[in-house]
Amino acid sequence: QVQLVESGGGLVQAGGSLRLSCAASGSIFNLNSMGWYRQAPGKQREPVATITSGGVTNYADSVKGRFTISKDNAKNTVYLQMNSLKPDDTAVYYCRAMAPNRLYWGQGTQVTVSS
Repeated sequence: QVQLVESGGGLVQAGGSLRLSCAASGSIFNLNSMGWYRQAPGKQREPVATITSGGVTNYADSVKGRFTISKDNAKNTVYLQMNSLKPDDTAVYYCRAMAPNRLYWGQGTQVTVSS
């Protein structure tokens, strides 16, 4: 079992920044990758950024150049630095961990960007 706890969401004006954190605990030794997904009202959940155990990152086109995913292995924590935020970034952001045979999700954290 893996437990994921997100933090760092909130309300910010357009152009502002936020940093999300996802702390992992439990059986984390075999995780292949971790990532951030988001779901806006009335829309499907979509990938935002992922990072593999080897540090390879991938981003959605809509956030490239604005968001940065990183991890601190000593703290078992993944971060999402979000800069130049837009109202379209408003969503619930979820942390996801991928093990060989299972996916784990955090409870989500709300990010609201006002215009």
